[in-house]
Amino acid sequence: MYLKSLVKVPNAPGKLLRQKKADTTYVYYEIDRIYIPEKKNTRPKRVVIGKLSKKDPDMMQPNENFLRYFPGEDLPEEVDRADRSSCLKIGTYMVISKLSKESGILDVLSNYFTPKDLGLFLDLAAYSITEESNVAQYYPCYAYDHPLFTKDMRIYSDSKVSDFLSQITDDQSTGFLNDWNSGRNYREKIYISYDSTNKNCQAGDIEMIEFGHAKEDKGLPIFNYSIGYDTTNKEPLFYEQYPGSINDVSQLQYALDKAKSYGYKKIGFILDRGYFSMQNIHYMDECGYSFIIMVKGCATLVRDLINQRAGTFEKKRTNFIPEYKVYGTTIKSKLKITDQKDRYFHIYYSSSRESAEENVINSRIENMKKFLMKHVNEVKDFGPAYEKYFYLHHDEETGAFVYPEEKTHVIDDEIAHCGYFAIITSQKMSAKEAIELYKSRDASEKLFRGDKTYLGDRSLRVYSDESAASKIFIEFVALIIRCRMYTCLKNAAKESESKQNYMNVPAAIRELEKIEMVRQLDGVYRLDHAVTATQKTILKAFGINPEHVKYKAAYISDLLKK
Repeated sequence: MYLKSLVKVPNAPGKLLRQKKADTTYVYYEIDRIYIPEKKNTRPKRVVIGKLSKKDPDMMQPNENFLRYFPGEDLPEEVDRADRSSCLKIGTYMVISKLSKESGILDVLSNYFTPKDLGLFLDLAAYSITEESNVAQYYPCYAYDHPLFTKDMRIYSDSKVSDFLSQITDDQSTGFLNDWNSGRNYREKIYISYDSTNKNCQAGDIEMIEFGHAKEDKGLPIFNYSIGYDTTNKEPLFYEQYPGSINDVSQLQYALDKAKSYGYKKIGFILDRGYFSMQNIHYMDECGYSFIIMVKGCATLVRDLINQRAGTFEKKRTNFIPEYKVYGTTIKSKLKITDQKDRYFHIYYSSSRESAEENVINSRIENMKKFLMKHVNEVKDFGPAYEKYFYLHHDEETGAFVYPEEKTHVIDDEIAHCGYFAIITSQKMSAKEAIELYKSRDASEKLFRGDKTYLGDRSLRVYSDESAASKIFIEFVALIIRCRMYTCLKNAAKESESKQNYMNVPAAIRELEKIEMVRQLDGVYRLDHAVTATQKTILKAFGINPEHVKYKAAYISDLLKK
């Protein structure tokens, strides 16, 4: 990411290299020299720190590497505040301001940031929520037509934002998480939905990015990012960032240790099937934590139990769970013969799921068969995936592939288990209670979708570990605020008798952005028009009435007059 400002090319004799590509000249800085034993010489390791100005060869447009290796250089900090839009969008700002105070975020952050830095931190969080973006260089565009939390509503430049990101420390983020979790009611039984995703990283010398199993593979290195979400109180509790090559199963135990360090005792973990392992189950037992975990119906672990109950519960009204349109039954059993504790296996059947899964299997078999037939009379190894479903016949003399023969007993067995799935719990409960608790993790899954889609956080565009960690920290705080917005709107929509398609976060933000203040001939900002009926409904969900809008508008106007 290149800053908009220009700086002098630094004075570093022997360490700078200018290299022209197309019509742009890049400035490289030597950060190390690496000895190559095979060639018995050293090779310089260089990073791009900027690109030369086309008008003045003594000036350059820096990037975040420049900030990292030349931290003492002066950069323009503030944009001319006269360059502010004559029309300010104040609706979303009011909501974020109110929720950040009510949630306690403001109080906790103020323990770790000066008033000046706290304002910019909140502005960056508000920017990612409102604009669905995390690109620092576009922040001044947002600041141009929005009220700000910075003192006197200062508009900072993109270089100041980059500088700020590089200065946030681990002590600040760790301190925030410690304080945020210390305020919980530890006597209350809560369920934590723990889930992870991975994000692409587009640049940089960042230690935690590695090539791994990307969920959205763009051929870029990734890092993993997980969240512990309190499904009882509908609030994110903590987050973790870790290298892209580490898988979900191995990371869970570190999350359990983190929960223990925060003082959580009466909790259960709601987990997706990706976290299932006997080692993790036993570790949760050791920690005294209960669990609810999903298992596929075709998994060896539950296949025999499904076979035992198949045909005994699928058509009985007493086993029907109407909220989720499934039939359910519960079996008490052990995970393995060596398991010392009884677990509760909740077996479910869905006719619509059966049809969908059966179609997938049949399509897969047909596509595999077409592929095999294209390679008849060729010498080719097809691998275990094809050997699972087909007898692969070859010519004894030439070894060439002749024809495939379906393993119908294998395919029939998979189809017989279509529509079934299971949830395993450590505590006794009904099939209905188990699926209700598991489905409560839907909110955490929406968080990840919101984080990537609505906070613009599919990728990080940074060049240093410090900036990457800072962006993740800011995005987590933004996620807490956005989650509160989601909960307020959802609760208000439930109470309403009519269906209102604007009572979701993206639609509400679009409507709130229409609440505007206009700079009039005397230079004073005033509300452009009264709040509409739709805007009143949305604001009511957050406890804001039209009088509060007028009060907040007057407050903003007074600040800008000064």
